[in-house]
Amino acid sequence: MMMCGSTTAAAAGGIPRMMLGLILLAAASVPLADGFAYAPNFITKIIEQSTGITPVGLLDVGQTNNDNTEDEATSAVEAIANNNDFQGPITTRFPPEPNGYLHLGHAKAVSFNFAVARAFQGGNGRCHMRLDDTNPTKEDEEYVQSILEDVRWIQQGLEPFTADDDTDKEGPWYGNVRKTSDYFQLIYDAAVYLIKTGDAFVDELTAEEMREYRGTLTEPGKESPWRDRSVEENLSLFEKMKNGEFENGRYALRAKIDMSSPNLNMRDPVIYRIKHESHQATGDDWCIYPMYDFSHPIADAVEGITHSLCTLEFEDHRPLYDWTAERVLKADLVSCQPRQIEFSRLNLKYTVLSKRKLIKLVEDKYVTGWDDPRMPTLSGVRRRGMPPAAIRLFCERMGISKSDSNIDFTIMEDCAREVLDDESPRAFAILDPLKVTIKNWDDSTKEDFGVPRHPKKNELGERTVPFGKNVYIERSDFFDLEGPEGLSNGGRAPKGFKRLLPGGKVRLKYAYVISCDEIVRDPETNEPTELVCTLYPETRAGVTPEGEARVKGIIQWVEASTAAKVQVMQYDRLFKVEEPGKDSGEFTDDINTESLKIINDVIVEPSVAMDALSMIDRIQNSSTEDKLYHSALTYQFERSGYFALDSSSTEMNLVFNRVVTLRDTWGAPPAGGRGGKAEQPKQKSQQANPRRQGGGQAPILEDARRVALRAGTILEAGPHPEADSLIVCKLDCGDKDEAGEAEEPRTVVAGLAGKIPYEKLTNRKVVCITNLKPAKMRGIESTAMLLAASDGKEGDDETVELLDVPDSVPNGELLSFENMDPCEPDGMLKSKGALKVWDRVKSKLKVNENGEATYQDDDTTRKLLTSVGPITVESLKESIIG
Repeated sequence: MMMCGSTTAAAAGGIPRMMLGLILLAAASVPLADGFAYAPNFITKIIEQSTGITPVGLLDVGQTNNDNTEDEATSAVEAIANNNDFQGPITTRFPPEPNGYLHLGHAKAVSFNFAVARAFQGGNGRCHMRLDDTNPTKEDEEYVQSILEDVRWIQQGLEPFTADDDTDKEGPWYGNVRKTSDYFQLIYDAAVYLIKTGDAFVDELTAEEMREYRGTLTEPGKESPWRDRSVEENLSLFEKMKNGEFENGRYALRAKIDMSSPNLNMRDPVIYRIKHESHQATGDDWCIYPMYDFSHPIADAVEGITHSLCTLEFEDHRPLYDWTAERVLKADLVSCQPRQIEFSRLNLKYTVLSKRKLIKLVEDKYVTGWDDPRMPTLSGVRRRGMPPAAIRLFCERMGISKSDSNIDFTIMEDCAREVLDDESPRAFAILDPLKVTIKNWDDSTKEDFGVPRHPKKNELGERTVPFGKNVYIERSDFFDLEGPEGLSNGGRAPKGFKRLLPGGKVRLKYAYVISCDEIVRDPETNEPTELVCTLYPETRAGVTPEGEARVKGIIQWVEASTAAKVQVMQYDRLFKVEEPGKDSGEFTDDINTESLKIINDVIVEPSVAMDALSMIDRIQNSSTEDKLYHSALTYQFERSGYFALDSSSTEMNLVFNRVVTLRDTWGAPPAGGRGGKAEQPKQKSQQANPRRQGGGQAPILEDARRVALRAGTILEAGPHPEADSLIVCKLDCGDKDEAGEAEEPRTVVAGLAGKIPYEKLTNRKVVCITNLKPAKMRGIESTAMLLAASDGKEGDDETVELLDVPDSVPNGELLSFENMDPCEPDGMLKSKGALKVWDRVKSKLKVNENGEATYQDDDTTRKLLTSVGPITVESLKESIIG
C-alpha cells in the first residue's frame, strides 16, 4: 500500500486505529510563522517518525503525561513502516461542506490543519482548501464565498502557502480552491470499478427498509434481496441512474461489505444516490451524487493529502475511509492512500455550536443575523472585533486531544484581552458623561496634549487630546456624598474609592489636578448634572508641586467642544448558563436577556472619530483581495474595555462594539455604590475579589479558595545584597492598575540561594501567592511568595524544585482546585486569623506520585489546575510544597 507522500510501501495491514491524544500549546514568546510555538505532540511525532522529517519551531516543554501521548504515539508509529525514502510533501486540508456559515468549532479545524502543515516546512508542508460539495440540496454559492472569506480572515497576518500555479489564488492555502465536484467523474469511475469487482451493487430498498435491514448495535443486519444482482445488471442500472432515467429515491448504489460488522458504517453503506437538483458548481451535469463517506477519501487521495485530520465523530467512519481508499488505489485511479487521524471537537460553555440551534436563533429573531456579534459564527466574532490572532491563540491554547471537553468561555476572552492589549491603541471614551466646568480657565483657550497612542508601542506615535474650559468625566468617577448614593452609603465614600469627591481633588490623566467646588443638581432627582471645579496650573502633565501630597486618583476626560458622539453596543454572553438547555430542556430559555446594552451619545476624543472616518474611507476603496474590516479598528477605551468599530458605522453615525471587558467580570456580585468595578456577576476572575462579608449571610469560603495562587513569570533573579541564603526576584504577576495598564513587577525575596541556579530562574513560569501581607526580609520588602516542592531535608542537603506552569498560561491567571468552586481570594491575608488560613492550606499541599501538585482536603485529593492543565514538578514526586 502506497501512503500519500511516500515512495515506499507501508507495513502490511494498513494503519491501526489510533486511540491517541495530543497536546497543542501556544507560546507567544517563541517566534514562528504565526507568532506562536507548539509543543511536540502526537501528530508531529507520528509524522516525524513515519517520514523522517523534523518539525520546526516546536517548544521544548519536556515530558507530558497528558493522554499518554508518548507511549501511545510510539505504539502507533511501530505499526507504520519507518519511511526513510519519504519525499513529501506533507499535506493537510480544510474541507468544509458549503451548507452553512463557519463557527468557532471550524476555527479550531482551520487553525490546526494550517499549523500542522507550517510545522513541517522541511517537508514542503502545505494545506489545501477544499469544498466538499456533494449535496446540492443544502449548498449555495453564498456559503462558498462566506467560507472562503472566513478562512482568509482567520489566517490573516500569516505567511501563505505558495505554489507554481498560484496566479489566480486568493487565499492563504496552497494552490487554488479545490472542490470535490472537480472529481465527480473520477468518483463515478471508482463506483463503476467497485461494481465490476463485486464490491458494490444497485439496491432498490427504500430508506425506511434500509434502516430496518441495517440491524442494531447488538443485532446483525440483513442482506438486501438485491445484493446478489449480476455485475452486468448493476452496471446497466447505475448507467441509467446517471442518465436520469429514474426518480429520486428509486435506486441507490451501496458498497458490499459486511452486514454483520459490529461497525454500523460498514453494513453495506449507500455510496451514491439520485438527486435531480442543480449543483452550484456543475449545474445540471449530474443527477446522481456521491455520499460524503465515499467521496471524501477519494478526494483526499487525488490531492495527495498525507494526513486527513478530522474530528472524533468520524472515528467510526475510518474503516470505511480506509476500505474506499485501498480500492481506488488498487484501481490505479489514484497514486497513494491518505491516513485519517481524529481529534476532539471544540465545545464551548455559554454558547451553542449546533447548526440546527444556530439556525433557530437567526430564524426566530433571537439575534439580528448570522453576523450578530453575540453569535459564535466567525462572521459574528469578526464583527464584534475579536482579532484573528486571538482566535488562533485560543485554539492553540486549548490544544488537541481524544477527550471531549467543555471549554470555559473565559479562556477565549482572556486570549482576546492578551492580543488586544498588545495591538489596540488607547483612547478616552465617556460612556456615562458628567459635565465639568473649570471656573478658572478662559472660555476661548484650548490646550493640546500630545499623549502616546499605546503605552508600550512608541512606533504607534502620539495622538492629540484637546483640553478646555468644559470637559466630560465618567459619572462613576464622582461619588456624590450629599446626593442619593451618598445617603444610601451613610454619607461615606466606598472603601478604596480614590477618585473625585465633593471638596476633593483628582488628576485628569495627562493634564491637571482639579478640585470639586460646587455641584449643580437636577431639581427633580437631586442627581448632579454639572460639577464646577478649580484647576491647579502648577500640576500640569503629572507634576506634583514640592511640599504637596501626591493626588492618588487619576481619571479620564474628554474636552466638550471637540468631542464626538458615538453609539456603543455593550455585548455580553448570549446565554446565562454554561450548557444552554441542559437543565431547562429548551436552550432558548437560557438566553441572557441582558446580552446587549445600547448606549447612545457616548463621548469620545476627536482622534477616535478621525480614525474611524479614515477606516470607513479605506474600506470603501479597498479591493476584495486585500479586504479590510471595520472591526480591524480597535481601541482600549480606558477603564471601560476593548472596543471595535462596527460594520454598520457611517460617517454620520459611528458605532463601536465592546469586544471584551478589561477584566473577567462574569459572576461577580455588583459593587455597592458608584465607583465599583463589577459589571456582571462573576464566575471566575483573573484578579482577586474582596472576600464576601456582611451580616453572616455570605457562605464561608474554604481556606484554599481564599489564597490567591496565580501564574507569574520571573523576569530577573540575583543574590540578596545582605544575606547569602536569600535571592531577590522581579516577578510579573499580571497586576493591572485601574486603567487596565500593567503595573510594575513585584519584588520577591526567597530562601533559594544555592538551591536553583539563577539561569534556571529567569523567564521561568511559576506559581506565586499574591495576597500575603508584604514582609521585609533583611531590608528588602517581599510582596509575593514563590511556591516550590521540597524533599523535606534541611540545610544544604535539601532539594528544591519550583512548581511548573505551562508556558501558555497568562501571567496573573488565578489557579483553581479540581472539583472545587472558583477561588475568591481575600484582598490581603494580613490579620492573625487570615494568616492561619495560609498555614492550614500549606500543610495540605503535596506533590503526588505522578508529579502533580495537589491539595489534600480530608479524604479528597484535588489537583491544582491552570486553564490548560495541572501544575507539576520535574522530578520531586511525593514531596511537600511550601
